[in-house]
Amino acid sequence: MIHTMMRYELTVDSIFKRAAAHFPETEIVSRLPSKEVVRRTYADFSKRASALARALVGMGIGKGDRVATLMWNHYAHVEAYYAIPLAGGVLHTLNLRLHPDDIGYIAAHANDRVLIVDDVLLPLYEKFKHIAKFEKVIVVSMTGQPLPQGAVEYETVLRDAPKDAVLPALHEEDPMGMCYTSGTTGKPKGVVYAHRTIALHSMSVGLVDNLGLSSHDTVLAVVPMFHVNAWGLPFAAVMLGAKQVMPGPHLDAVSLLDLMETEKVTMAAGVPTIWLAILQALEKEPTRWKLQPGLRMVVGGSAAPESMIRAFDRFGMRIVHAWGMTETAPLGTVSNLGPDTESWTDDQKYALRATQGTPSPFIELRTMGEKGECPKDGNTSGELEVRGAWVAGNYYELPEEKDRWSPDGWFRTGDVATLDGHGRMRITDRTKDLIKSGGEWISSVELENILMGHPLVKEAAVIAVPHPKWAERPLAVVVPKEGASVTEAELRGYLEGKVAKWWIPEAIDFIDVIPRTSAGKFLKSALREKYKDWKWE
Repeated sequence: MIHTMMRYELTVDSIFKRAAAHFPETEIVSRLPSKEVVRRTYADFSKRASALARALVGMGIGKGDRVATLMWNHYAHVEAYYAIPLAGGVLHTLNLRLHPDDIGYIAAHANDRVLIVDDVLLPLYEKFKHIAKFEKVIVVSMTGQPLPQGAVEYETVLRDAPKDAVLPALHEEDPMGMCYTSGTTGKPKGVVYAHRTIALHSMSVGLVDNLGLSSHDTVLAVVPMFHVNAWGLPFAAVMLGAKQVMPGPHLDAVSLLDLMETEKVTMAAGVPTIWLAILQALEKEPTRWKLQPGLRMVVGGSAAPESMIRAFDRFGMRIVHAWGMTETAPLGTVSNLGPDTESWTDDQKYALRATQGTPSPFIELRTMGEKGECPKDGNTSGELEVRGAWVAGNYYELPEEKDRWSPDGWFRTGDVATLDGHGRMRITDRTKDLIKSGGEWISSVELENILMGHPLVKEAAVIAVPHPKWAERPLAVVVPKEGASVTEAELRGYLEGKVAKWWIPEAIDFIDVIPRTSAGKFLKSALREKYKDWKWE
């Protein structure tokens, strides 16, 4: 075989070195728990992350060793994102919103050796430390809390890092990070990412038809850094030289809008819950904040209602709808309008923008029917399967989960989706959330998105409830907007003509809040448990 190109390893250290070399004055802006704002340049970040990497090597961290973080979004977490893989270790972000027992299980299952933790999260650490046996704990002091016995302070670790510690040579297939699923369908499952995975994923984030991130952007990662690597933004931003704004634990709408205004944010990323709260704040005080024209807001985690996309357009802010999973690192698809849509009506364009969109380069999608067949042409529908350059090939130390992959190597997502003639994807439901009424399927997601388009509805979730005649019927759980009053009859009337008549729920229950997972998705298992004994009239 004739090789015409040189071998170049796609590793995180290449991303890291590029930032200091080409964007030394670009900032990482962090709002700490105290609300103090700290500014560090990429030149500062480079020196500090290098020191942490040397310190970890000095502690005995080597190739493949797991180092956990229990931290909010801020400068030190960005430093850990790079220092751990630079030392040869595996960055393992722990989800602070999980139950302490689940956090302990995850840390023990991953065999994490070292923990880096914010001092404001030490009370949480105390609840699971007996399960996870860390060899060393490093505390990022921000509020002056006393250190646990045997722990060391983060700044001291950086100051005392050995100058002569040798960082290992890295290879693109080396593991550099891992995340666990949130465990809504059983125990959390670990996914390990290679250096190559992160490098390719980071480049995809910069593509114009994906998220279009560049050195001209200021990006606000509202999505937690413990949630699938903050959707890859801390890696892509460093690679591309984008300014980063980190909100810390201050995720209320007013705090986020203040940051967007003062730091001139051009792109932000978060789950629909965040954007719905921001939309309500804007509607309440439409002239309070001076935001950047065309501010892009990436929405993932769950579907963005078309009504929300339309509402933000009226404020000059653009929703970018994306889809992914822990198993896809996570960016799988992005919904943008292609050249074939130029002659479409506004209604058609909004409907398309509310879908999950087109797969990234090097990501492939297919749908499989109930009998396991894959339709070949035109519009297709069925369970969504995915494969590609940053899609997991297995779960960490869970061989019993091998059935999540098809015999020919595609990952079975558990989503039910349609693909149109251009391969654009629209998720219609999760397989476990579909409602089978009288032998026919009803999409809970479609009903939810329509209901959330009603002007008096804040949120809506739809679940299947056992029915004596139809086996299952949809029950809608609705949270009205603050101060609003809406009736079952009004909402059923609103659905008429928008869906088949037999889809319309006979029952609608009004509640104050819909339970959610740690990723901000509706926790439908809790709703199904609550309404399992529902009595139909």
